Amino acid sequence: MDHLRRSFLVICASLLTIVLTGCPSETPEAGDGASDGGKKKRIVLLTNGPDPFWDTCESGAVSAEKEFDLDGKGYVLSFERGDFTDKAQLDKLKQYNLQSDIAAVGISVYNPESAAIAREMKKLQDKGVKVITFDGDVSREQFRDARFAYLGTDNIVGGRELGRAALAIRPKGANYTFFVGSTSAANAVARMDGFVQGMGKSGNEIERLADEADKVKTRKNIEGSLDRNKDLNMLVGIWAYNTPQMVQVVKDRKLGEKVDVICFDAAEASIKSMGDGDVDVMVVQNPYQIGYESVKLLLAMVEEDQATIDEYYPDYAQEGDKDLFKTELRVVVPDGSPIEKHMFDSTTVFMTYEEFKAWLEERSLVSS
Repeated sequence: MDHLRRSFLVICASLLTIVLTGCPSETPEAGDGASDGGKKKRIVLLTNGPDPFWDTCESGAVSAEKEFDLDGKGYVLSFERGDFTDKAQLDKLKQYNLQSDIAAVGISVYNPESAAIAREMKKLQDKGVKVITFDGDVSREQFRDARFAYLGTDNIVGGRELGRAALAIRPKGANYTFFVGSTSAANAVARMDGFVQGMGKSGNEIERLADEADKVKTRKNIEGSLDRNKDLNMLVGIWAYNTPQMVQVVKDRKLGEKVDVICFDAAEASIKSMGDGDVDVMVVQNPYQIGYESVKLLLAMVEEDQATIDEYYPDYAQEGDKDLFKTELRVVVPDGSPIEKHMFDSTTVFMTYEEFKAWLEERSLVSS
């Protein structure tokens, strides 16, 4: 009996040990942004597609991630790229809605008229995820409540400034074609419409040609438009990668004296081309600032830092310009250009090529 009693006690003690060691310890309280036993929450920036512009934007976002110590606060930055389709962005948003580690999402909307994208953005907000748009907004008339606010370039103003520059280059009139990845993307539509306003009656729009971000197709579009339109004397690049293709076609065909090349954004190759005398004007955004400010704003939103939010939107309301934060815009011209500072809005920065190069070097940037 003593032997059985001892055996019974040993078994009970063993079982008690197993039970105690098998029980999970009390979950520590999550810190700011932490959840799921310490798993970091994600702050996501989703672009509309791959482009040199977004490389610089990501650099700004990473700088903000470090400066504001996202890691120490329980967050991690996730910079993700679309592919210039509605589907890619929609699929990403659906994924975010199924994931528990999403704290905030900024999206550069590809198609502003997409009800499906707006619906997924609203679902995220309903879950408590903070949502903004940057660089490309939703249709404000239809889906303004799908995001808290917009941060980025005022693309209508940017297009208008490029149109004013074009008018200075061709005061007696220009016949122009637009080249862009998508003719329906939010920022593309705004830039082209703004350009028409800035150019006014002196301009004659010939075509708007989309290339789906395919550089081979970009070149074919340029060559085709020149072949079809013998009076075409101005090529207008709307997205960063369009310009180097325009420059190359004009050089190959020896049309430099007849055809002007003007553009949005300053890809590295475009900057060099301006220095070589092959680009007549660039309207340049500040993608570094867009990335930096987007991360700063989203962090403030998830931390409920109202003072910082008010710095961006002091009179916030989803009407007029009260939910728009406009980032920097500059016009860059080569030496000897007929384009002058007084032609533009007072808030637009005017720079010569050499001044712009120095500005980039100070920030260790090669494009903007």
